[in-house]
Amino acid sequence: MTQIFNFSAGPAVLPRPVLERAQAEMLDWHGSGMSVMEMSHRGKEFMSILAKTEADLRTLMNIPSNYKVLFLQGGAIAENAMIPLNLLGGKAADYAVTGGWSKRSVEDASAYGKINVVASTEADKYTYVPDFSTWTLNKDAAYLHICTNETMSGVEFVDLPNTNGVPIVADMSSHILSREVDVSQYGVIYGGAQKNIGPAGLCIVIVREDLLDHASSLTPAVFNWKTQAENQSMINTPPTYSIYIAGLVFEWLIEQGGVAAIEKVNVAKAKLLYDYIDSTDFYVNHVAVKNRSRMNIPFFLKDESLNDAFLKGAQENGLLQLKGHRAVGGMRASIYNAMPIEGLQALVAYMKAFESKYSA
Repeated sequence: MTQIFNFSAGPAVLPRPVLERAQAEMLDWHGSGMSVMEMSHRGKEFMSILAKTEADLRTLMNIPSNYKVLFLQGGAIAENAMIPLNLLGGKAADYAVTGGWSKRSVEDASAYGKINVVASTEADKYTYVPDFSTWTLNKDAAYLHICTNETMSGVEFVDLPNTNGVPIVADMSSHILSREVDVSQYGVIYGGAQKNIGPAGLCIVIVREDLLDHASSLTPAVFNWKTQAENQSMINTPPTYSIYIAGLVFEWLIEQGGVAAIEKVNVAKAKLLYDYIDSTDFYVNHVAVKNRSRMNIPFFLKDESLNDAFLKGAQENGLLQLKGHRAVGGMRASIYNAMPIEGLQALVAYMKAFESKYSA
């Protein structure tokens, strides 16, 4: 069988050792006689899984003690509602729009209060992060919301604006754990698991404790971060199996040397593909070099009539899920932590062969 490399943006590739371990533990977790899927979420077995998963995440991200870690359901899109419900407190909030997902965040949050768009690159088809000097930040805002890596358009933040104390809320769904982050610079970090952490069904929220007392009285208990924090993310039954797999991914990442080590690998992987794209006019990436994502790399064929042939050939060569997001078009290679550098080598080799075959 041809070696398969899965470039899906999410649900995405998982480390093979994680899948093999989950397979080995499927019917009997550590002699308990139960699958993790069958355990009571309040039993000692699952409680030990939850505790270790949180501890390993805190280690990997160096999360300060004054931050709570929540394991929630609904994905990052549910947080579009939970964030204003938990943080607005009668104020307005600032939002920067640098891609399709941050635009969606604005649309969803607007139902819950006053939302100010302080920067937007929609007119330029989301190809960069605008210079912070152009942002119209409000000193009295409840928070500033950003998406630090836009999965669709492949735009990534490399630094942060000075908000003069206004908490920054960051959707890190598609690059969390791929690079070192100073958690203390943020009020809230959140992300869906299905890109760089584990299977769909889990959303992780890291929230500073002083932000837990601003929830609207209309906030349902299951959406209330303070209530969830006080109940170890178990005001309802949490996504137990997704948490278990996330824990295995965290263990695997620690074995790789942690976030600092995997970041070096990610830099090398992204460079391999970007360097080739930049070496030819057969393919093009429109994102400003400074803001090119390391995790999601969109690219276009100069002759887009060849798109179907490119995807068909890629499939035949074991290179899967390369079609770009429907809102963007073209191609997209998502190269999360679990994607080995051999996948990038295979992709570049195929792109070179395809170019050679179809160049005029």
